[in-house]
Amino acid sequence: MLKLLLPDFYITDIFEIDFDYLKKKGIKAILIDLDNTLMPWNSDEVNTELIDWIARGREKGFRFCIVSNNFAKRIINCSEKLGIPAATGAFKPGRKIFLKGMEITGTSPAETAFVGDQLFTDVLGAKRVGITVILVKPISEKEFFWTKLVRRLEKKLIKTMEEKGLLKKF
Repeated sequence: MLKLLLPDFYITDIFEIDFDYLKKKGIKAILIDLDNTLMPWNSDEVNTELIDWIARGREKGFRFCIVSNNFAKRIINCSEKLGIPAATGAFKPGRKIFLKGMEITGTSPAETAFVGDQLFTDVLGAKRVGITVILVKPISEKEFFWTKLVRRLEKKLIKTMEEKGLLKKF
């Protein structure tokens, strides 16, 4: 079970992602969680740093797709502001939402990376479909009530992974 919760990389935020490294590994698309990964939870404020990061990724040839288990109109609004498609309407860690994201980007699991901030939804779900997983630290502490409870266990697991030297950076 630990293998399904172990991300391929663990970094502070999306800005540490090494596009050149991913490209060398054959990655063509980046599926990415929205809440507390791209922007703070429940926010729809898009800043220029984020837009510039997506532009740099596109310049390197990457396709992007937001993968969110949130049904809110806000996801589509953010998707439009960022100029990238979104896959919504299915829950992580279920496989369906990740498969939908790969269908949108036209990539296979070997050509796809996923970026998210949660072990039990993001990492587990992406690992179940064989996608490279990049775990980032949550942008903010503001989150859904249930997520706050689960974070306690996640923090313990991440600490154990760090102590055992299992977490890699780029």
